[in-house]
Amino acid sequence: MFVVLLNLSTHKDQAPRHMEAHKAWLQRGFDDGVFLVAGSQAHGKGGAIVAHNTSRAELEARVAGDPFVVEDVVKTEFIEMSPSRVDERLRFLLA
Repeated sequence: MFVVLLNLSTHKDQAPRHMEAHKAWLQRGFDDGVFLVAGSQAHGKGGAIVAHNTSRAELEARVAGDPFVVEDVVKTEFIEMSPSRVDERLRFLLA
């Protein structure tokens, strides 16, 4: 399981120009069963994605195709974790 931070870069002013393509990219991640959650970070710092059902190499390749990454709107940070306790509704993450 991964948390991907999409931290705004110095080119953050370009975000509106690439927002629709970024949203389409996010939807593909959900459609492929890789993304579980996506949203904004507090205080306008960028975004975050919770991903599973993928390897780190596959996720890094997927994220490299995000228009925000391609256009240097964001810098990425990957946090890999192995859940050991979850709410019953998220039990599938322990598999």
